[in-house]
Amino acid sequence: MLTGRIILESLRVGSELRIPGLVATWVSRQDVSSSTASFQPEVWTLLDFEAPDDAYDALVEGLSGALAADQGWYADFRAGDDHVVVYPGRVFRYRHGDPAGRDEAREYGRKEGIPAGQLDWEDTSPST
Repeated sequence: MLTGRIILESLRVGSELRIPGLVATWVSRQDVSSSTASFQPEVWTLLDFEAPDDAYDALVEGLSGALAADQGWYADFRAGDDHVVVYPGRVFRYRHGDPAGRDEAREYGRKEGIPAGQLDWEDTSPST
């Protein structure tokens, strides 16, 4: 099972995500004004989801193509024991607890202008 979160404001206007089997498990609106960059909205709509393992390729391709490239966005999700971080046009997949893989994905995000505080994703084993 794939599980993750999408910040809906991160999607390009006009983009669509059609992922077979994707189910929304939680939706929330959050004031994040204390942690956003000046080019990001101060309120985010968070969508937590689950999808079957065989939706992996569609999810990666869909997110990679739908994320707004010029506004410092990414999406991430769990795929078994792996953490998948999707940036516009670039994907990182590494084992939970692999500091080198995590650091590589975070460094790429920093180079893309994502605020450091937004690159603080939880990276523990799914069993913890």
